[in-house]
Order: sequence, then structure tokens, then C-alpha cells
Amino acid sequence: MKAVKVRNPASLDSLDVVEMDEPRDPAAGEIKVKLHASSLNFHDYAVVAGMIPTDDGRIPLSDGAGEVIAVGDGVEDFAVGDRVISTFFPHWVDGDSPLGSFEGTPGDGIDGFAREMVTKPTSAFTHAPESLDFVEAATLPCAGVTAWRALMEDGKMQPGQTVLIEGTGGVSLFALLFAKAAGAKVIATSSSDEKLETVRKLGADHTINYKSNEKWGEEAYDWSGGGVDHVVEVGGPGTLNQAISAIRAGGHIHLIGILTGMSGEVQTAALMRKMGRLQGLTVGSHAMQRRMIAAIDANGLKPQISDRFALGNLADAFRHEEDGGHLGKIAIEI
Repeated sequence: MKAVKVRNPASLDSLDVVEMDEPRDPAAGEIKVKLHASSLNFHDYAVVAGMIPTDDGRIPLSDGAGEVIAVGDGVEDFAVGDRVISTFFPHWVDGDSPLGSFEGTPGDGIDGFAREMVTKPTSAFTHAPESLDFVEAATLPCAGVTAWRALMEDGKMQPGQTVLIEGTGGVSLFALLFAKAAGAKVIATSSSDEKLETVRKLGADHTINYKSNEKWGEEAYDWSGGGVDHVVEVGGPGTLNQAISAIRAGGHIHLIGILTGMSGEVQTAALMRKMGRLQGLTVGSHAMQRRMIAAIDANGLKPQISDRFALGNLADAFRHEEDGGHLGKIAIEI
């Protein structure tokens, strides 16, 4: 079968398309899956670009969607022909969050889904949404679950509330999708007027070009009539203080990204004055993923796919992600 491996020192130029043996038949508690699609996340880019150390020869990509082609003894939850998607944390089934570790995360601590077939324990998958094709379903395990957890699980978002999303990447646009489906209002930011026009067509109620208005947090606060209820914070230290400016008293900032760096100065006094809640989170559990899938099927929600690349062109897909011209998810067709 065809696969892609990253060689150390890791870089986009070190991604090799290789031929390797088809995976073994599944043992007890395992399933064998023919993969049809994956998608790119910033976490994947950090691995292949050498920002996150990984073993030489690692198969990247945390997201995968495919069809079950064999089941091992004792498997009752899956049958041959079932459509499945991967789980970001295979061992986090439900309950409280484990300590954030990527030792078991596909494409980081273990081999991921940049390949044509895989044999893994059943905990590595859930059933895919019935309403989505393989490419659409492959955008969900990391970005979709992250947005769902932030707003619906941790944030307990309510109809009529206001959500501020930063940028037009995968997590932000999933947050837009879930927020509008739940009856919330959405403010979106971007440095591109063209992207903001597209986001308005996707349902955003108000948009702000953060290059034109560096105090975009204040504009969001004013437009929402006293502060937003939720901020999906993808920038990290470079945007966090604007997020604090944007929230209402008791507002919730969901810290899910560090695109502007690993650390920085935070206006702690302003956060205290607003009695705001700042919560870091990383993806979610199997149970959260299943609830998200039920909501997607019930509401007919469709992810925003920006571009599609073949598996053999994975390096080009990452270069496109690096350039920042995409809007939504970059899909990989296998």
C-alpha cells in the first residue's frame, strides 16, 4: 500500500511517499479499515515541520475516514462495510479530561492516517455521520470535535448568545457552523476582506478586519451590546488580550490555539475585573465526538472544505496550509 512518512530532521521536504506492506488482519478487539480521506490540522503541520519532535519514519495525520473491511474476534460495535472516522485521543472514551499528552495521538505519538489501510483497536474509531461523505467526515476528528467541545460541552452555549471566532481556519468555521445551528450570533475576524465576505455568506452576523482595526476586541464588545459570551481563541498570546476586551462579565474564552506563540503577556487584571473564564482545551473524548456526529446528522450540517489534495501530494497540501490562503479545511483524498 501507499503511505507517507516524515524523515528526521522533519520538514516539508522530508516527506516521503513510500510503498509498504498491507497491515495485518485484525486481532481480537481490532478492525481493519480501508482509508478514503484525511484532513490537515495545525497539529499535523507542527509535526511534519519539525516543531513537535516525533520518531523518524512517522506516518503523519491525526484525522482519518474510511470503511471497515475486516473485524477481529469479539468486535460488536463495528461490522464489515461500516463507515468510520478516527478519534484524536483513542483512549479517552468519556469523563474528565486526561492530562494533555499526545503519546497516543495518531500522527504524533503513534502512526497516523497518511496511508491507504490501517489495523487498529476499535477505540481508534467511531461511526461516521450518515449525512457526510468520506472527505467531509475526515474533517471532523480534530477541528470539529474541538469546536464542539468548546461551545457545546464546556461552554454550554445557549440560543441568543454571541460567539467571537478568530480567523477562518477549520476550528473557527466549525464554531460558526455549530453556533448558528444552535441559534447564536457570530462575530468573525480576519485580515482578508474577501474571506470576511465569504464568512458572511456562511452565516456570520458581523465581521471585523483585524488589520484595519487593531482594537477589534472593543468593536466586538460594542457590537454585541456589552460583550460576547464566548471567544474561540486560536491565536494565543498575540490575540488573547483582545479576547479579554471582547467578553462580557463572566464571558468564556476557549483557548484552543497558539498561532502567535507559546507565551506572552496577559492582562490578568482585566480578566479578573470581568470575572472571565479562560479555559485551555485540546480536542475531546469519544462521547463528545458521538454527540457532535448526532447533531451533524440531525441538522444536516456540512463542513467548509477549502481545497482537496491527493495523498501523494501531501507536502504541497501542507505548503498551501503554510501560505494561509485557505478558508476552512484542507482535505486529503486517499
